[in-house]
Amino acid sequence: MAETTHPQPPPMALSDMERHLTYLKLPFIAEHYAELAKHAVHKTWSHVDYLARLVEGEADLRRDRATKSRIRLARFPVIKTLEQFRWDWPTRINRLQVQNHFHLEFIKAKANLIFLGGVGLGKTHLATALGYTACLKGYSVLFASAIDVINTLAAARSAGRLKQALKSYTKPALLILDELGYLPIDKVGADLLFQVISLRYEQGAIIITSLPPTAPSRNGRRSSIMTAR
Repeated sequence: MAETTHPQPPPMALSDMERHLTYLKLPFIAEHYAELAKHAVHKTWSHVDYLARLVEGEADLRRDRATKSRIRLARFPVIKTLEQFRWDWPTRINRLQVQNHFHLEFIKAKANLIFLGGVGLGKTHLATALGYTACLKGYSVLFASAIDVINTLAAARSAGRLKQALKSYTKPALLILDELGYLPIDKVGADLLFQVISLRYEQGAIIITSLPPTAPSRNGRRSSIMTAR
């Protein structure tokens, strides 16, 4: 008596595989699964090892894309790093204190940093470098000059969109306010800027760069102030 055999389902066509992977938004696997399959046979990988390599590559690609997206959304005028900073230019600066802040504990604590110093001493460089490091570590960041923030909020208020505009400055884990006090600010501008700082209090970290004040601040309880000369 002849045995009854059950036909095996045909292997999935490569075009079907790639279509499914594209639908699932797995670009690394779609591009490399065939190549890695050949490599797996040559290296005698197990099925789990083969799958692990694909998943690892996909995860690395997503992390890289997420980091690039955070850097783009931060709106840095130019990328700066701590390694590029000239420590010999400011004649007086607490190097260890600055370097310690690159551990980003102040972001975890939702505290503030204030860089004070004359023009051209690297305040914006250090603020940008901290923001860039934060992006690499997975934090959302927004860089903006104080005047740009005021102008944007003033326009939003005139258009009846102030509440919505404020969210763009309160949402990031780190907000960098550059060049505060470089240009005169009227009462309306000061009130708008105060709203941003007030809404972020204990909700997110801020870095401020500014010129040395003519009088001591009365509200620096949660701020670390660094000066350069």
